Amino acid sequence: MADVSPEVLWIVIAVIAVLIITALVVGLVRHRRGRISLASPPAADQTREIDRSGGYTASSGITFSQAVRADAEPAPPSVGDDATVPRDAPKRPIADVRLPEPVIEAAPEVPAPAVEAPAIDTIAPTAGRLERLRGRLAKSQNALGRSVLGLIGGGDLDEDSWEEVEDTLLIADLGPTVTAGVLTHLRAALAASAVRTDADARAVLREALINELHPEFDRSIKALPHADKPSVLLVVGVNGTGKTTTVGKLARVLVADGRRVVLGAADTFRAAAADQLQAWASRVGADVVRGAEGADPASVAYDAVDKGIEAGADVVVIDTAGRLHTKTGLMDELGKVKRVVSKRAEVDEVLLVLDATIGQNGLAQAKVFSEVVDITGVVLTKLDGTAKGGIVFRVQEDLGVPVKLVGLGEGPDDLAPFEPGAFVDALLG
Repeated sequence: MADVSPEVLWIVIAVIAVLIITALVVGLVRHRRGRISLASPPAADQTREIDRSGGYTASSGITFSQAVRADAEPAPPSVGDDATVPRDAPKRPIADVRLPEPVIEAAPEVPAPAVEAPAIDTIAPTAGRLERLRGRLAKSQNALGRSVLGLIGGGDLDEDSWEEVEDTLLIADLGPTVTAGVLTHLRAALAASAVRTDADARAVLREALINELHPEFDRSIKALPHADKPSVLLVVGVNGTGKTTTVGKLARVLVADGRRVVLGAADTFRAAAADQLQAWASRVGADVVRGAEGADPASVAYDAVDKGIEAGADVVVIDTAGRLHTKTGLMDELGKVKRVVSKRAEVDEVLLVLDATIGQNGLAQAKVFSEVVDITGVVLTKLDGTAKGGIVFRVQEDLGVPVKLVGLGEGPDDLAPFEPGAFVDALLG
């Protein structure tokens, strides 16, 4: 041993240490495996008996599942193989599967809410409505009634007096043509008979004014059906003249005269126009045909005539959108509405709605509309708001068509048939 070198000695010691550590590790592993084996439950194919204390004893021919007491209730299937249906089990067709009958409970009967019919207005008679215009034309009465009558009431007039009469008539907005006609009539009347009293002067002036209003014009509204179709009234005009309101008031006039009325809301550019027309119609029991906002006005007008024929109406009144007379495209569209409607029924009236307060500009508008759709009559609105009642004379003179209706105020029955005699009486006071 004395001859062994230190290096060899350390190698021997290291080898011995490795062997000792290896032996210890192997022993520890075997010990742990034994513990795991003891803690594990018996294998499925291992036979055991169950004693009363719950322990296992070796046996042969009895499995773990068979060792459970026969009188015990079978346990419900759990998750795993015991919970699945064997693949070879017979399968039922879906037709044999019976579902539980649904229980349908009858809903309690709820009475439908009573729908109240809209109240129908009592409409004032149309006769005599123009008489209410007397007080509303007080300023015009001052121009014509007092000035002219005061001049011609004295009998013979010199040229200065005749010029003053002419100026008064022009100020009253009669226009140069009508004024010349009135002066000619007055000169002839004064030359033929002596005018000594105010009553004589008034009678002469009244006759001259009525003559210039062309009493021979037919001012009736053609609203009677012909054959198996209703009459058709087309209402046109510029923006802001009150067309839709006029159509609503006209429906009241027609219903008051015993007509069955259908209204066509062909103003599809203004969203509130159809609603406004519906409100007017519900108050008099008329029907309304309307389309979607922006729909083709000619199509809506055509449908309104169809509805009138189907319902056996006497008259169909079509409200069109307001348009400036300078807009060529819109004016062409108005012509299209009339052409389309004429394919279904004859258009009996084309009524132009004019604002009586706008004067000469209104006449320029009227001429363009007359060229496009052949105006048959004029409705003058806001006549109560002008001091110049002479606009009635100028409209008829320039267009050659009669004023058939006049608006006298904001009330629902403030639309009156135009009567030349009653209108002149209102002017003269």
